[in-house]
Amino acid sequence: MAKPKYTGKIEWPAKIELGRGLEGAITNETRIGYVDGQKGWLVYRGYNIFDLAEHSNFEETSYLLLFGKLPTKSELDEFNQKLLGYRKIPSQVIDVLKVIPKNVHPMSALRTGVSVLGCFDDKAEEITVENDTEIAIKLIAQMATIAGAIARIRKGQKPLDPDPELDHSANFLYMMNGKKPDDFSAKVMDVSLILHADHGMNASTFTTMVVNSSLPDLYSSVCSGICSLKGPLHGGANERCLADLLPLKEENDAVKYVKDCIEKKKKIMGFGHRVYKAYDPRATILGKYSQKVTEMKGMGNLYQIAKKVEEEVIAAYGERGIFPNVDFYSGTIYYAMGIEVPMFTPIFAVSRVSGWVARVLEYLPENRIFRPRAVYVGPLEEKFVPMDKR
Repeated sequence: MAKPKYTGKIEWPAKIELGRGLEGAITNETRIGYVDGQKGWLVYRGYNIFDLAEHSNFEETSYLLLFGKLPTKSELDEFNQKLLGYRKIPSQVIDVLKVIPKNVHPMSALRTGVSVLGCFDDKAEEITVENDTEIAIKLIAQMATIAGAIARIRKGQKPLDPDPELDHSANFLYMMNGKKPDDFSAKVMDVSLILHADHGMNASTFTTMVVNSSLPDLYSSVCSGICSLKGPLHGGANERCLADLLPLKEENDAVKYVKDCIEKKKKIMGFGHRVYKAYDPRATILGKYSQKVTEMKGMGNLYQIAKKVEEEVIAAYGERGIFPNVDFYSGTIYYAMGIEVPMFTPIFAVSRVSGWVARVLEYLPENRIFRPRAVYVGPLEEKFVPMDKR
């Protein structure tokens, strides 16, 4: 059996086939996560994403990403207590969030909130693995608190204090909408956070690692990850997916939508992936939850429309390796749960921060600043022309 691509030890200097956008580039060795795009695999620390989504929770998965193993009960209890203790954020962070215009995209507010948060950490500038590990745990806990506050401030509501009786995902939902969620809704959010926690050297993870390789404080590095995640070609894609789906009222509309996109060579949001050439395992899991959630909330037609779009796209492009990605169904789930559309990408950040900080911590002990080159294609021997002769 052939060894899966991008596994095993690297012999430096490595010879690679490099494409545009750094496709094929190798940044480092990692034990944190692995994506096999041909087989449709997503693995965290050796554990298949299907098993983690079914049997784990976000806190345990975050521990796994950070520390490289599944925790014992006592280790997980201690980790959970740290997360609980770090949930509350300084009141000054809330004050800053309140003066940001309500029409600003919540990812911009989230970036600002994390930046302000770092200003109130006296040890932010102490760059050691031990100190950054503690900051990493703080950020996993506090990203959800900041996002929850942003969700409420946008609607003119008072931010809520975290509820210590609720686990991470349930508390996050509570801090957004002010209601303690039922067990199923909390489970759905928990699964979504697990699925989005890490995904190889994606744009936001790479951005976070590049920035951190110059050894700033970890808050600054995570702010850069938030900025990268905001874009519609990355974390912002689920907003665009839902915006395209909502105008479609029946299956014939879905057929026409796909046909029009194909004829106009328009990108169909939520399909295709730079790595996956098989069905995205995260979409497999979220598709099933989308069906359940939309039916429970009386929005079953939204799932049926999405499923019809999927069928039409796969019929047209499946042979080319284009299938639904994680963004296609996540938006339908959040929308059915009553979450405001602009908050979809902050939810992504609340999850992905675990992967960002885990990879930064892994790279830090043997850190080397990233310094690629660009190929210059301009002139080399131009003569300077005085202003009066131009």
